[in-house]
Amino acid sequence: MAATYLLKVVTEFASAHTLRDYPGACSRMHGHNWKVELEAEATELDEVGMGIDFKRMKDAANAVGERLDHRYLNDLEPFTDVNPTAENIAAFMYRETAALLNNDTIRVKAVTLWETERACVRYSEENE
Repeated sequence: MAATYLLKVVTEFASAHTLRDYPGACSRMHGHNWKVELEAEATELDEVGMGIDFKRMKDAANAVGERLDHRYLNDLEPFTDVNPTAENIAAFMYRETAALLNNDTIRVKAVTLWETERACVRYSEENE
């Protein structure tokens, strides 16, 4: 059995959104301080003994988060067409960080997006 390493970093950003077609208060503009947990799997260690530097993971999560930070998400692609739900934001964060980090030995495995201290969604594309 091949060894794997699951690494996780936590970052955050703040933004506002409006949930279109939602039958409640969240159909009005409101904001969140989102917490992002980025998980990546490494199948090899580098010459230093790391699967991936935590700093590199944080930099990728922060780069994507900065595009959303202190913004009204409904004005940003892809959320002009896709409802900016926690589920869709998590999927966006997953795909964008995977584009920055994935290679032959590193794969983004999941993004967990916390909307509040007690409510989160975990997104992955693990159907392999």
